[in-house]
Amino acid sequence: MNRRKFFRSALGVSAVATLPSFRAFTADTSLGGEIQAVKGSGETTRVERAAVEELRSNLRGRILLPDSDGYEVARRMRNRMIDKRPALIVQCVGAGDVTEAVNFARHYELLTAVRCGGHNVAGKGTCDGGIMIDLSPLQGVRVDPIARTARVAGGSLLGAMDAECQGFGLVTPSGTVSHTGVGGLTLGGGLGRLARQYGLAVDNLNAVDIITADGEFRRASAEENPDLYWAVRGGGGNFGVVTSFEFALHPLAYQVIGGTIMFPFSEAKDLLNFYPDYCEKMSDDMYADPVIFAPPGGAGNMVYFEVCYAGPHRNAERVLEPLRRAGKPIFDGLKAIDYVVLQRSSDDTDPRGTGQYLKSGFTTEISSELVDNLVEHLEPHPERGGMAFFQQCGGAIGRVASDATAFAHRYANHNLTVGSVWTTGIEDTSPHVRWTRDYWGSVEEFTHGFYANDEFAVSPTRAQQNYLGNTERLVAIKNKYDPTNLFRLNSNIRPSLGGG
Repeated sequence: MNRRKFFRSALGVSAVATLPSFRAFTADTSLGGEIQAVKGSGETTRVERAAVEELRSNLRGRILLPDSDGYEVARRMRNRMIDKRPALIVQCVGAGDVTEAVNFARHYELLTAVRCGGHNVAGKGTCDGGIMIDLSPLQGVRVDPIARTARVAGGSLLGAMDAECQGFGLVTPSGTVSHTGVGGLTLGGGLGRLARQYGLAVDNLNAVDIITADGEFRRASAEENPDLYWAVRGGGGNFGVVTSFEFALHPLAYQVIGGTIMFPFSEAKDLLNFYPDYCEKMSDDMYADPVIFAPPGGAGNMVYFEVCYAGPHRNAERVLEPLRRAGKPIFDGLKAIDYVVLQRSSDDTDPRGTGQYLKSGFTTEISSELVDNLVEHLEPHPERGGMAFFQQCGGAIGRVASDATAFAHRYANHNLTVGSVWTTGIEDTSPHVRWTRDYWGSVEEFTHGFYANDEFAVSPTRAQQNYLGNTERLVAIKNKYDPTNLFRLNSNIRPSLGGG
C-alpha cells in the first residue's frame, strides 16, 4: 500500500504554516467503497475505505467498524440508556495511535468522541456516526515512592491507580467508583472521598501529556505550556486527548474507617437536617454522604450515610459518635476497611451497567425546605429506583482560589445529585427521565452551577457559563489549541473563531 503524502489544508498558507501538515491517504483502487460518517457540524460525509485501511496500517492498536468483531462491546457505555454507533472506533495503545486518530479526525472533520472508562452518565465518550478514540487499551500506573508521584496512562481506571499507590502506602484523591476512568474524572475536577483532606484530583495533578487538536504532542505543567495546564484542570476534554497524567501522592494507611450506616426512612428529614451542623464541625479527614433511595418495586425507602474517615483510628469513635446518635441505626457497617475495598464498594457489578438519568447542582447550604422537597418527592416505582444524595465538598477544596484552576466551584459545600436507575431491557426510558426532571425541578432553585462530570442535558450556553469567571480565559485557550472545536463532546467551551 502506498504511504501517505503531505496534505495542504484548505485553511490556506498562513494556517498551514502554524499547524503541522496532515499526511493524507492515497487511494488504493483495490479497496473500493466508502464509509458513511458524520462531521462535527452534523453534516454527513463519506470516508474512503482505503483511507481507513491506511490508518489501520499505521496503528499498533485496532480499528473497529460496525461489522468488526468486538465492535458491539467497544461501543457500549456504562449507562445502558446510551446506545450510539460510531462509524469507526480507534482503540489506541499509545500516544502515537492517539496522534494518528486525532489527525484522521481533523482531516475528515469528523464528530469526535474520546472514551476512557465509558463511565460518563451522559455518554460523552461515544457518538453516532463519528469517530470514537478509545483509550481503554492505554493503561498502566507507575509509582515513584521517593518523589511521591504516580504516572498514569490515559485509559487507566481508578481502581488500578488506587491499588498501585496503596502498595506503597500512598494515595492521590480520586472518585468513589473504581471502574471510573481516570481521564474523565480528573479533567472535570475530581470529587471523591479524600478531596476534603487533599483537594480535588486536579489540585494534585502535576502534569499531563496531551495530543491537541493539531496532532501535536505537548506536555503541560506549571513550567511547560502553563496556559494549557491551567485549562485541563477542570476544563474537561476541550483541549485534546490526555495520554498520561502525573499526580502528587500523599501518605495513607492501608485501612480507613468507613462503610455504610443505615437508619429508618421515617428519620430521613431529621437526619438530613442534622447533617449540615455535623459537617460544620467535621475535620478535613472526615467525609460523609447522605443518600435517600426508593428501590424498584416499592420495597421500602431507605436513608443511609456513606462514610470515610481517614484520620487516626484512635479518634474514630469520637468522630462518628454524633452520627450514630443522630437516629436509631438499623445497620451499622462502619469499621476498619482497606481503602481500596471501600473504593470498590459502590461499583456496578454488571459491566453493561443499568439505565440511569441524573441531574445535579452545587449547594452552599442545606435548608429545611430543600430537605422537605427531597424527602416528600421521592417516589417508589415498580421498575425504577429513585434517589438523591449529597457529595461532600469543602475542606481543602474550598481553600483553593476559584481562578487557580479552570474548576471554579470552590464555594460549594456539597454536590447534590438526584436520579433514577432501572434494569436493562426496559426500552421506554421517557417515564424515568420525566420523573427525574420533575424531581429535580423541586430542588433546582437551591443549587448554583453544576458538576460537569455529572452533566447530562444542558444547553451549550449554560455549559459554557458554568465555568463562571474562568469562561473568557478558557475561550482564549480553546481558540489557541482547538479553534475548530474538534473536541466538542464534553462540557463544551465554544471557540470564538468559528468552530461552531
